[in-house]
Amino acid sequence: MFYFPGMGGKKSKPAPPPPLLNNPWRKINWGRDKHEALEYVNTYRPHNEDLQLRILLHGPVGAGKSSFINSVTSVLRQRMCNRATVGNVYEDCLTKQYKTYKIEKENGFYPFVFNDMMGMKYSSRRTRKIHVKDVKQALKGHVRDGVTFNPERKLLKEDRYYNRAPGLNDRVHILVFIIDANTESLMKQEIVETIQDIRDEAIDLGIPQVSIFTKIDTVCPEIKQDVKNVYSSRRLQEKMEHFSAEVGIPLNGIFAVKNYHAETNLSDDTDTLILSVLRHIINYAGDFLSTREDQRPHRQQSSM
Repeated sequence: MFYFPGMGGKKSKPAPPPPLLNNPWRKINWGRDKHEALEYVNTYRPHNEDLQLRILLHGPVGAGKSSFINSVTSVLRQRMCNRATVGNVYEDCLTKQYKTYKIEKENGFYPFVFNDMMGMKYSSRRTRKIHVKDVKQALKGHVRDGVTFNPERKLLKEDRYYNRAPGLNDRVHILVFIIDANTESLMKQEIVETIQDIRDEAIDLGIPQVSIFTKIDTVCPEIKQDVKNVYSSRRLQEKMEHFSAEVGIPLNGIFAVKNYHAETNLSDDTDTLILSVLRHIINYAGDFLSTREDQRPHRQQSSM
């Protein structure tokens, strides 16, 4: 028996769209971009060489903040490095201190540093408020390196790790939200609101913000098969657009990386993604720093 539309027959569901777009929504020149970005990072100098870019990483527990630091260090030193202790989403936060990471190069260090801090957890409203206040103090440069954060008590002016007179080097020059792409849509409203609160403070201070989606190979099998599919993945694009709408970061300020985790050797394609986002971070932070270089050099020195 045959069924025809309009005669009681069941209509078949439309086929789902293919997982990959016909054309990537963001262009990357694989291979060439790596070498250009690496040369740019290796030769970058702030206008005032007494200054260094301070990059604050922030995000939920287990999102990959420490892994990103290790991955950047590995790419720049061209060997696997494991300086920052790495946990996972099922563990309690392994990063308890506010810690500065410098990356060695020939004859010194790169002119930028990463600051890692305790990640956001699903906790009480009071604890979240304390966390937000500590992050705001860090943005302004009031938090000294090595402080152990207390989720039940904010940092006070009387504390030994409170920097009363921060210089330009102590302040954060760009805020980077690290987000696990696999759990982005599962973030509870309190996490979203915490990110929004911290963004509001950064905006008031003029500090630029970007976001990095990590663990992209767990979102889309096609990315796991070939990381060059990253910006052709329909699902990853949808996740980035959703996050942009939730927290307010424009889509051109949201990037994707695959951190080194299980690998024992570097990959050109993985390096390309890491260096691409690092170059953008340096540019945005450098622009912010340039607008504040009218301060006297002796006041720009870090007191940490």
